[in-house]
Parts: sequence; C-alpha cells; structure tokens
Amino acid sequence: MYEVHKALKIMSSRIDDKIKQLEEALGARAAKNFEQYCEMCGEITGLLTARSYMTDLTRKLEVEDE
Repeated sequence: MYEVHKALKIMSSRIDDKIKQLEEALGARAAKNFEQYCEMCGEITGLLTARSYMTDLTRKLEVEDE
C-alpha cells in the first residue's frame, strides 16, 4: 500500500506544479485571447477536480490501512 500512497503524492505534486504554471501564465497575461483564457481556466478547474479525487482516495486508503 505504501507504493500507492507514494504514487498518489507524486501525482498530486505534479498536478500542483501544473496548476502553478498555468496560474503564473494567466498572471503574466499569456492568454492571447478570451478563448485561450477560458481553456487555461478550464484546465485549472480539471486539475483541481483531479487533485480533489486523489485526496479523497488517499484518505480512504489511509482509513483502510488502520
């Protein structure tokens, strides 16, 4: 079970890194138009949702380990 927890932490970290990159790009006005802005915001939303699912799964696995 340790390997699963480790894998989830690695994926969560990578997701956090990508979110940070997108947020920085938005802050630097990297979106060339409103459509691209919406795409970047949508990607952030999707990544936040995925991270939330992974956090829930991690908690469930920790409860099962006890």
